[in-house]
Amino acid sequence: MVVDSCLVDPQAKQMWRDLMTAIQYFWRHPLAEQVREEGREEGREEGREEGREEGRLGKAREMVLNILEWRGLPVTDATRARVCACSDPVRLDAWAQQATHASTAEELFTGE
Repeated sequence: MVVDSCLVDPQAKQMWRDLMTAIQYFWRHPLAEQVREEGREEGREEGREEGREEGRLGKAREMVLNILEWRGLPVTDATRARVCACSDPVRLDAWAQQATHASTAEELFTGE
């Protein structure tokens, strides 16, 4: 060790070695690995849940736009951008219901 060789006092040198051994041992310890793996799994589960939620939102956004298009209503870029930016599933559901009887795509946003 570079630091180890700089220490003149044998007691300080031994304390440094003991400290470094303890630190290295902790990161290799099965408990430390278990904690890291639990954190990784928690992160993976959060990512899966976020992916599922984003998938549901994506389908809801697509449904709103599809209803408008199926009804032959022109969808402007601004309307498409607003629908695609929405992350509220309740609002998307309301827009889908409104899209079934709106006379223009912009009517989705009236009253907001």
